[in-house]
Amino acid sequence: MKICDLHTHSTFSDGTRTPAEIIDECVRIGLSAVALTDHNTVKGLNEFMEYAKGKPIECVNGVEISTDYKGKDVHIVGLFLTEGSFSKVDAFLEIANARKAESTKNLIKALFEAGYKIDYDEIRASHAGQINRAVVAAELLKKGCIPDIKHAFKTLLSENGGYYTPPKRVSSEEAIEFLSSIRAVSVLAHPYLTFDKRDAEDFLRMAVPHGLMAMETRYSTYSEEISRIASETAKRFSLLESGGSDDHGDNKPHIRLGTGMGNLFVPYAFYEKLKETYS
Repeated sequence: MKICDLHTHSTFSDGTRTPAEIIDECVRIGLSAVALTDHNTVKGLNEFMEYAKGKPIECVNGVEISTDYKGKDVHIVGLFLTEGSFSKVDAFLEIANARKAESTKNLIKALFEAGYKIDYDEIRASHAGQINRAVVAAELLKKGCIPDIKHAFKTLLSENGGYYTPPKRVSSEEAIEFLSSIRAVSVLAHPYLTFDKRDAEDFLRMAVPHGLMAMETRYSTYSEEISRIASETAKRFSLLESGGSDDHGDNKPHIRLGTGMGNLFVPYAFYEKLKETYS
């Protein structure tokens, strides 16, 4: 059965594969469709579109927007972005990205002053995309400051770690309404990483009237039970289903394109229904 991956990250945010390398790997492993959904940027989509020409795979332009809902960092994926909408996405995210850059600079400065010898300019020179906490974690790992990236997010890079102050984010409602305005398909990313079952449904009661169209029911870290709950919830809220690995290349070495941690299966039918809605 044909499968797809509708949530991936490249070097233009915090992944380690270029857009072209993502397409090549997806072709190699036999995926039928892939979406590039970098964090808060569409800078990699021109390369993605150009390289996709003539390749035996459907390639979807996307973005993953960090938003705020009641103090939680909620991610909204936009799929099927048109080339003509890229400048609108850039404009929408400009202020949020400036806030994020300042937050990251302050994080790196605080870590440096605490004895962790990492430098913003050094990271900037070696990283083409946006610098976020995942990039900082990769640098800390490279310098031998942490045992692994997961450990960093639980300690130094957590909001309770004393070094990181999150930036002010756009609201979830704003992001969903914006994506609707440019005729993109809005998807709630990995809801059960962010919410428990009750809070997820509270969010959906807010988001659906604002135009949310789908939610991820298949994800790398989901158990079969969580995927079942997610599918049932999507049906009750009349949402389409989506899913993906959230692949970041070597920055998340335990997660692979298409298969996640080995048991991920995102049916190509998800892609077809989402595309049909977009069309």
